[in-house]
Amino acid sequence: MSTLWGISFDAAPISGLVVEFVKTARLFRDRGARVCLDLGYDIKADKNAFFRPYTDERDHLPDWVRLGRVDGIERLDGYTADFVAEILQGVVQGGNKLPQKAETLSEQLKDLLLATWSKMDVTSVIVENGTLPENVIYTKALYLAIDEYGRRNRLGPFVLWRDHDLMWQSEPGTGKYGEFPYPGAIRPRESPFIHYVVQHQDALDHMLDWVPGLPNISVLPNTFSHIPHSGNPRFRQAYGIPGNASLLARCTRIIPQKRIDRDLHLLAALTDRVDAYLFVAGDIGEAPDEYAKLTRLATELGVSERVVFGGKLAPRETVSPTGFSVRDLLAHADIVSFLTSYDYESYGNPIGEAIASGVPYLTSRYELYDTVYGSLGFRAPVLDITTHDLPTEAFVAEVADLLLDERKRGQMAEFNHRLGERHFGRDRAEEALAALLPAPMGERTRMSVVIPVFNEAANLPSALASLYDQRDSGGMPLDRALYEIVLVDNNSTDDTAEVVRAFTAAHPDLAVHLIPEPEQGPACARKTGMDFAAARSRGREDGARFYLVGADADCRVAPDWLGELFATMESSKAAIGVCDYYYAAEHFTHRPRLWTEIQKTLRCRQVTFSLFGGFPDGKGFAVDRDVYEQVGGIEIFYQLSGGRFVNHLSDDWDFGIKVRASGEDIVYAPKSRVEINPRRVNHAIEEVITGRAYGSDGVIVMRDIRVADPVVDLEGDLTEAEALQAWEFSIKDFTPKNVILPVLLTPSLLDDAQVIEFFGPSLAKRLARRIAEITEEMRIVDFTPIHAYKTPSFRLYFEFADEIFARLRATVGEDIGYPPPLPPCLAEVPAERFAEFVHYYCEDRESGEAHNYFGNGGVF
Repeated sequence: MSTLWGISFDAAPISGLVVEFVKTARLFRDRGARVCLDLGYDIKADKNAFFRPYTDERDHLPDWVRLGRVDGIERLDGYTADFVAEILQGVVQGGNKLPQKAETLSEQLKDLLLATWSKMDVTSVIVENGTLPENVIYTKALYLAIDEYGRRNRLGPFVLWRDHDLMWQSEPGTGKYGEFPYPGAIRPRESPFIHYVVQHQDALDHMLDWVPGLPNISVLPNTFSHIPHSGNPRFRQAYGIPGNASLLARCTRIIPQKRIDRDLHLLAALTDRVDAYLFVAGDIGEAPDEYAKLTRLATELGVSERVVFGGKLAPRETVSPTGFSVRDLLAHADIVSFLTSYDYESYGNPIGEAIASGVPYLTSRYELYDTVYGSLGFRAPVLDITTHDLPTEAFVAEVADLLLDERKRGQMAEFNHRLGERHFGRDRAEEALAALLPAPMGERTRMSVVIPVFNEAANLPSALASLYDQRDSGGMPLDRALYEIVLVDNNSTDDTAEVVRAFTAAHPDLAVHLIPEPEQGPACARKTGMDFAAARSRGREDGARFYLVGADADCRVAPDWLGELFATMESSKAAIGVCDYYYAAEHFTHRPRLWTEIQKTLRCRQVTFSLFGGFPDGKGFAVDRDVYEQVGGIEIFYQLSGGRFVNHLSDDWDFGIKVRASGEDIVYAPKSRVEINPRRVNHAIEEVITGRAYGSDGVIVMRDIRVADPVVDLEGDLTEAEALQAWEFSIKDFTPKNVILPVLLTPSLLDDAQVIEFFGPSLAKRLARRIAEITEEMRIVDFTPIHAYKTPSFRLYFEFADEIFARLRATVGEDIGYPPPLPPCLAEVPAERFAEFVHYYCEDRESGEAHNYFGNGGVF
């Protein structure tokens, strides 16, 4: 069972942070997740709760929230509340270097977090207020643990890091956390595993001033279930409040900053006009001096008999079995008061709860009021505390009029309720959460379609539309519960993300996930997407096979592409299914020579793939998830190019080689078709002709083909010489990879009747014998490294080229022709020593001559 792990840096059993966690966690619980919450007793030093056991904290929480702690944290040598407080003091004073003891504790705490999460099978984490530098030891450990846990378990953005309070919001007049730019605090850091959330635009602007360019950060306002409740009918009676009296409700901590004295003055001013009572829900023991001061003031104002200090109530989201909750208070209140101080640092949940409960509210114009509520048009009496510290005569009259006019109260509450549901309703929370943290995979989902994207905003609408409009073998819409789409954004600078978000919003019946991959390169992006999809599909116990499907953003899939690929995999025992590819003829109307050469290559491909299954290509393939993980997934290789390391472009081929070499089968799905974007030829035609389409001298790279090159004549055809040269490079690339490599990796194919028929009995036997000799000679066990499979494939090509081309002419067509001329150096070698010098030629990594001869990739 998956687990949501919550971490509150507040160290309080009941607080705004805990309430918001419970509301968000309910969405995970509805998805079937177990919910655990660490209240942060072992994090925050000033609450005198370090290592204190939990006792009655559970009484204030829903029964589905389990309280948790980090196993073993109390045994960390030197990790004490005093040391944490000492570190915080250093941070406030501007220190930006942690002492070695703190660094060591962070590492040790990171290990404990990892052990706890692994034990609990944690799949999602919510961090509440982790950016505040209350405990930078813990914050640093948390970042380390998130990165390691995310990589180890191949997770996407599994952490929601939500900051309710920030340095510039928390008691700014006191300089509690130092001064901007807060050099000692740990700034939010870029991570593919974290999505940051703040509660309003003002906080977002401040955050980006502090950490410019921070990605994956959003505004997510607090949300509320907009369902009014009748409440416990015994509430008023239990607290001695007459049933016909007007009731003002104040839900707040009883501390000086909350300015409850204003409520007492308001109540006193109302008594001549309205029979009113004030209920204050808060812990009277948190600040005894403030409580004593307020009770004295109530007596001085003559309202002590009308003020109820009711103590802590269970959150609005909780139905308390032993007492009353905020829900009960709001059900009996006529108006909710929030006359807080101007620099109140947070969202104003009491206002939001009043709106959601269908109760009018009154408020002070605290610093963030207009940002959060006022600018959205909510209606309420508002006390301007920039000019008046205590309630004015006009303000008191407005409140009295509202309390005495039930119709006006109802209209205001109804207006605010409708507006609040639109901005802060549960639906808003679910939509935001789905965008930030992907929902668990559907029970019927059998395929994840993984697409690397880099600046593909122009192509994505049509590519996504073609995926949405997939059909089954009967021509009916493919059940969209069968598949999901995983898009891997590889540092796009265009509108890729916006295009994806717009598509997702318009097509809610198809699951679409957008995840980042910071390391540039399609291989890295494909691996990240495949690993993410594999991890999401783990833990399923229905016994059905699950498939990871590769596709490219610039290609268009046929309407039955996915259905045919799925059917082929289901009806076979193969580990990989490979699609058929084609170009649309209308793109080559004025280029008949180029079209002819392309078609010759594709005809060869259809024949050999039908025989051998072929190898996966990023344009379209499927792999069984279990096999993907058994062989270690996609492996990233690096080569030097221009004095720097670049990742290898043949990740799809190399992966197929690993699977084939492990003994697994590959099947060809000829009815599963993908149209190749002609830009792959258009913008690289010179490289195709000269055999440098994917690099040269042994380095496999390719230039960016997204941007049109004005020098290239996209409509011009090849000359006869260029067409011949393009064909020779294409067939030299094709034959070792698609005719020789399959039997090199799986010699048992040479015992298959159809394969024997293709090669002829004599050639099949001699190929089998020669493969065994070369394998023994080279001591090759694992053909994974690219040169390890290239060398023997190239050698076999030279030794058997004439006979293989004869079979291609007989099977595919006479226009396939004869092998291209040998390299000049081999043409002069005596026949009896030909195989010997072919070996030297193909093994020569210094010059890369063999690589250049074979062109390393006709893109046809």
